Amino acid sequence: MTKKFPPAAPRVPHMVHGGDYNPDQWLEFPEVLEDDIRLLKGAGINSVSVGIFAWAALEPQEGVYTFEWLDKVIDRLYENGIYTILATPSGARPAWMDKKYPECMRTNSEGVQNTHGRRHNHCYTSPKYRELVWNMNRRLAERYKNHPGIMMWHLSNEYGGECHCPLCAEEFRSFLRKKYDNDINKLNKAWWTYFWSHKFADFDEIDPPSNRGENAVHGLNLDWRRFVTHQTNDFMKMEYRSVKEITPDIPVTANYMTYYDVLNYREMRDTLDVISWDCYPKWHNDFETTIDTSHEGAFNHDFFRSLLHKPFFLMESTPSQVNWHRINKLKRPGMHYLASLQAVAHGSDSVQYFQIRKSRGASEKFHGAVIDHVGPDTDKTRVYKEISRVGSSLSRLDEIVGTTTDSKVALIYDTYNRCAINDYQGFNNANKKYLDTCLKHYSYFHDKGYNCDIIPPYDDLSKYDIVAAPMMYMLYDGVAEKLKEYVSNGGTLVCTYNTAYVDETDLVLLGGFPGGGLRELFGIWNEETDALFPSQSVGIRYNENSLGLSGEIRAVEIAELLHLEGATALAEYSSEFYAGMPAITVNNFGKGKAYYIGARIDKKAIFDFYDAVFKDIKAEPLLSDIPEGVSVKSRNDGENEYVFIMNFSEEKKTVKLGGKYTDILTDEVYDDIAELDVYKIIIIKRKIG
Repeated sequence: MTKKFPPAAPRVPHMVHGGDYNPDQWLEFPEVLEDDIRLLKGAGINSVSVGIFAWAALEPQEGVYTFEWLDKVIDRLYENGIYTILATPSGARPAWMDKKYPECMRTNSEGVQNTHGRRHNHCYTSPKYRELVWNMNRRLAERYKNHPGIMMWHLSNEYGGECHCPLCAEEFRSFLRKKYDNDINKLNKAWWTYFWSHKFADFDEIDPPSNRGENAVHGLNLDWRRFVTHQTNDFMKMEYRSVKEITPDIPVTANYMTYYDVLNYREMRDTLDVISWDCYPKWHNDFETTIDTSHEGAFNHDFFRSLLHKPFFLMESTPSQVNWHRINKLKRPGMHYLASLQAVAHGSDSVQYFQIRKSRGASEKFHGAVIDHVGPDTDKTRVYKEISRVGSSLSRLDEIVGTTTDSKVALIYDTYNRCAINDYQGFNNANKKYLDTCLKHYSYFHDKGYNCDIIPPYDDLSKYDIVAAPMMYMLYDGVAEKLKEYVSNGGTLVCTYNTAYVDETDLVLLGGFPGGGLRELFGIWNEETDALFPSQSVGIRYNENSLGLSGEIRAVEIAELLHLEGATALAEYSSEFYAGMPAITVNNFGKGKAYYIGARIDKKAIFDFYDAVFKDIKAEPLLSDIPEGVSVKSRNDGENEYVFIMNFSEEKKTVKLGGKYTDILTDEVYDDIAELDVYKIIIIKRKIG
């Protein structure tokens, strides 16, 4: 059975290799275009994104359109085998617009309207801005609807931010009226506005949260986050319609951002034809190992792939260094190649860059690029040669385009849960660490050779052998029943401290933690939660148990005081006044098991725990005996499995393949054993079944 999607961009049925190209910055240098095309072809680049911030070049005065330069660029690119991802220019506006239509500009949370400048300095609610964007997008779509060189639409750039203008405030109130059935008492109950006498008599009394007004009503803060996502998504849908109605056969994407919690991308996933995102890990830093750095990109690759459970696009990365980290390290030789193919390993059908040509001025003039300030001699540079190597390898991977990722493991990560945890005041405010905790659990699946989906708690769980839900503080309606059904049918669930404290409006769940009916699932009751100073830790000693875990570990930062209500204590606290109370438990529930880790433990303890659990459920990794520092991921087409083996360590590694295979990148044959140099990747193909 085939498990392969059609190419995301049908006009380019290959791995897409390209990036953000801004020829509008170089219109006074006509010779640049031809030399750029030579360099792009030499690097194996088959696509570029054009027009992302080009509004001033497309419409220098209101109603005066100068598309001729764009005609030439798209034509010349296509004549040379390079396709165009055409962008709508709504991410930044020309100065004439802000002078004539100041209502298009954003107002900050202090109630002060911004002045012209920067990016995304616009109000998503403004009817005038929507009108201007619609008009520009339609003109672009009409002009290029029949051009064979247009492969995809790119909406705006990194949608983000929020506006507090009167228009947005009124739309927020309308959003709340709809959400709470126009019943102000229903809202008061959900937000617990009785606190500090903040009860509202009418929706018109509600303002967006701000530092100069209300910001301590957590339900308000959370619903504001929901509104910002709703309004941004509504704007994006408008942009989608503006081009899709004219070019129905051209796919549409928009680039999302790493760990971005201002928007809940899951509520925006159904708007787009293709999910894409921008990846900029801090490679070669001084505070973690290289494979630990790789987890950031890996986690986000899996998150964005899991939005639609099909291949995505890596829309931006840097071939060398960025300009906005505190310390902007160069990528060491081989790292750009490895990081690029890491994206493919996790489900990307593209490798693209910001930027194609370095800007001559302003804030990004020292950001990495394909084409350096040296211009025509760029092909002599180390970075260009590595980009060319990426292009050469991608050209060998046509058979992988559209293939899927089978995951028997899932990790639950939720943006609104993250917002609620960031907002709460209690326990260890200095070390909440929701994202960090999710990454620690995810790193086990990543490092031990398991494909992993990153999903919300309300998605289907039935296909997974094991689901981890670290710090699932917020319990959505219906999720408790979903989790019980999953475990009852034979699933394995792992949760931790801070599970099910509040509902989805951020109201505390009454009746004891974990709330909402999960006491029954886990067979425990959390009576109290202790917070530990950095200098403190609490001993945890394993009891004799079926998993074979033994010895003593330490709790740091947070520890829950648990009572057994049917569960078995795998481990108990061995110090503090709660010595002898359960710290880690398991509860048999139907055909499955629910594990609860009641204290924060270190990475090694997490790994040891999962080693035992995975052995118990007989879960098989993609390869056995994976060396430390090596990551193994796979994609498949229903008949063949493509296994990516990546060395993210700083030393050579030996990997046992379990058979004789050929590296499809180099045609090198490995007879069971592969020696991987630093930052080396191989891809082997093996039959399924």
